[in-house]
Amino acid sequence: MAQDIRVISEIELRAALGLDVAIVDCIESAIATLATAAVVMPPVLSMHFAEVNGEVDIKTAYVPGLPSFAVKISSGFFDNGTLGLASLSGMMALFSSRTGYVEAILLDNGFLTDLRTAAAGAVAARHLSRDNSSRVAILGTGLQARMQLEALRLVRPIDHAIIWGRSFDKAFSLANEMREKTGINIEAKANARDAVTGADIVVTTTPAQSPILFADWLEAGQHVTAMGSDAAIKNELDPQCLARADLYVADRLSQVEKIGELRRALATGTIREAAGIPELGQIIAGQMQGRRSERDITICDLTGMGIQDTAIAILARDRLERTQRNRSSKNKLS
Repeated sequence: MAQDIRVISEIELRAALGLDVAIVDCIESAIATLATAAVVMPPVLSMHFAEVNGEVDIKTAYVPGLPSFAVKISSGFFDNGTLGLASLSGMMALFSSRTGYVEAILLDNGFLTDLRTAAAGAVAARHLSRDNSSRVAILGTGLQARMQLEALRLVRPIDHAIIWGRSFDKAFSLANEMREKTGINIEAKANARDAVTGADIVVTTTPAQSPILFADWLEAGQHVTAMGSDAAIKNELDPQCLARADLYVADRLSQVEKIGELRRALATGTIREAAGIPELGQIIAGQMQGRRSERDITICDLTGMGIQDTAIAILARDRLERTQRNRSSKNKLS
């Protein structure tokens, strides 16, 4: 029997969704579900295109009780800027959890991935940073640098941001752009250590393959969200950062061992074993202890998970359907 498959464009998605507290809450609930339900989430399938500085990842997750599950194909080709193109692209497919039939194709071009990645950063800060955190250092100048700052402002009273990038011109330009957009005090620094000094929250948002953040830079009370390392060739944090932290948290331990910051820490012997490292979902669910004191240094390693993609895809589909029903009702009334 033929099935109606809805094809949803990036334009439709952008018109219906933006980074808001509801999306942060959705991603938080999804991450917590990893600790409380029998979620099926296979390892990430990755392909690296060395000759063009690119990668493709495939992620998915099935959550018992949800009507649908998503399969996401995401690409990152980091030299695209020289071609006048964005670095990230991709799409998601929603399948029925009951029949396995395709329900919708979301041609989001990476938009939903951007939203859920930014939201995950907000979730990490909500549960691991100090409540009064107001100063953030963003290492990186790409789209996620912008979005991580916007997401943090949804969960913490951010009134000052410092931006660093390998190109000071890009950092300076981004600082001006975000200052005008947010109205808060934002400045650029030419030196990464200067950017980190005095920050309550540090977010690393780069595709770096060698460390850009070092252990002796870290200060008591800081929280670090490392979200750039999501492939075995990437590494943003000096492994000693993990050893110095009072609390190191993984989004998914089996992933960070292979593609996150923990991979290099284990390889260098800085961290001897992964056993006992808490996952963010366990902390959200109250199964593991989070920050213990105002002086704790905390690190959260975000590699991106299929459950986030299933959650954001369902939310997007449902919000679009609700919007269309509301418009239809108004048209009938008129």
